Amino acid sequence: MKNKIGEIAGKVWKTLGEREHVNLLKLPIILQEKGEIVYQALGWLAREDKINYRSKEGKTFVLLSYAEREIFRNSLKTSLRRDLQENPSKQQET
Repeated sequence: MKNKIGEIAGKVWKTLGEREHVNLLKLPIILQEKGEIVYQALGWLAREDKINYRSKEGKTFVLLSYAEREIFRNSLKTSLRRDLQENPSKQQET
């Protein structure tokens, strides 16, 4: 179970990196995972200060912390650089 929660925490982190914020109640639907595991994964991420919660108009949203958002952006840049180095023909497409 602990491995599954860690796996889902990774999916949550990636999803939040790709979006500005996500409605807390819609996250299990977006991830297509059981709510109980998604919420445990959120607890894991919150305990590690990787996410923040915001309330707006009676709804709760979850988002990556500023530091985690920067890590996510840097990982995208590194991934893109690696792809371009491995496949130079992609440079012409961009």
